[in-house]
Formats: sequence, structure tokens, C-alpha cells
Amino acid sequence: MTNKEVIENFYSAFQNLDSKSMNVYLADDVVFEDPAFGKLKGDHVKYMWQFLCENAKDFKMEFSEISAKGNKGKAHWEAYYTFSQTGNTVHNIIDANFEIKDGLIIKHQDDFDIKRWVKQAMGPAVGLIGGSFLMKNAVRKKSNSILASYIRKNALL
Repeated sequence: MTNKEVIENFYSAFQNLDSKSMNVYLADDVVFEDPAFGKLKGDHVKYMWQFLCENAKDFKMEFSEISAKGNKGKAHWEAYYTFSQTGNTVHNIIDANFEIKDGLIIKHQDDFDIKRWVKQAMGPAVGLIGGSFLMKNAVRKKSNSILASYIRKNALL
């Protein structure tokens, strides 16, 4: 399987909210980073995808522009969903970078406009400060708190 196919299969599984299949493509020591969760490692990455898939509401995802050269890969993806905490509709636009070794993703970094995401997810008033350092830290703290609670309830870490 090519590295491009690894990325395509990973996102195809995500489209179907199939975290078990997604996690097949992740190395045990995978490192993930994005503006909402910050940096996660290993099982925490796998549980993040499991949590997101299990809790997705009105979810639709599209991916495109997948490329791979050597052990590096890139993709563009867009997620549409209802943010559970507010009921607001979100359209998140993400560019991803990957590092792949032996057919497994060892590094995955998602980049998106956190201010735009906060404005959609939390509402326009909160969105005014969505790009601030304090708001970014608050989003990460909340995201990681929710993930930690999910892991305590569903995992044997």
C-alpha cells in the first residue's frame, strides 16, 4: 500500500465514522497536533478519533488534494457538523501534514483557523476573541478535559 493510499483509507474510514479502521493506520507512538487539542501522543490520539467519531452529530466530511512523496504526505479536508456544546453548525477547513513509516502514520498535524472555528462553534461574541492566546489555551484545556473524561470512562489506560 502506498503512503497516499494510507491517507485515503484513513479519511475514508473517517467519512464513515469508523475509528477502529482509522486507528489501524496509526502507529502505536503516533503524534497528533492541532489548534483545538494541541499535541497528543499514542493511545490518546486513537481515543481522540474514537471520541470524535462516537460523538459526531450531523457529520459530513470531504477530503481532497492528497499527495505523498517519500515518507511525507498532505491532504485537505473539510468537516461539517453540529457542535454538541452549543448546537451551532460548524464548517471546519483543515490542511493536514503526515509523516508515514512502514505503512503507518507516525505524525499527523492538522492546521485550521482557530478563530473561525471558535466563532462558528461558540458563537460570534466569543469568536471576537477566538484568535487570542488565552482563548486558544482555553479551547485546548476544555478539549483535553473532555478527552480525558472520555478516556477514563471508556479505556484502560
